Amino acid sequence: MTSATPAPQDPVDAITAQWAAVRPDLDTVPMAVFGRIYRLSSAMAVRMDRAYAPLGVSRGEFDVLATLRRSGEPYTLSPRELSATLMLTTGGMTGRLDKLERAGLLSRSPDPHDRRGLRVTLSERGRALVDEAVVAGLAVQREALESALDAEEAEQLGGLLRKLLTATGA
Repeated sequence: MTSATPAPQDPVDAITAQWAAVRPDLDTVPMAVFGRIYRLSSAMAVRMDRAYAPLGVSRGEFDVLATLRRSGEPYTLSPRELSATLMLTTGGMTGRLDKLERAGLLSRSPDPHDRRGLRVTLSERGRALVDEAVVAGLAVQREALESALDAEEAEQLGGLLRKLLTATGA
């Protein structure tokens, strides 16, 4: 009978082992799951920043452009709609919009239906950039997934994370 190969150890294993040594009464499975999600998110954020940097945008700026692009033609939303989608304060959104507008990637114009409102529209240059950036970002994400999981495992993980995300109300 062959024994199964033990799973590789990671820093989260060390943390939960330390807790087990000093507090064996604790169930650290939630800590292990969310610790890994947090560390994975942080690691991927760095990789995504590197993927977008040659295009001259940050992840946050990419998110604004991608939200406009995903909205479909005419690629226009209000600053409030963008803020709600991206979970940003209006001040944080204004800074991103200012930078992206200076770069010619979007424009702001008066809202024809609300004289106090604005509309943000993706420019042709912005559309081309975000189309290139999404491909670069997906390549980084695909590389990370394929380095550890087969297609079936990736699908399963996606489903489990969807279930967890839905349950938390996020």
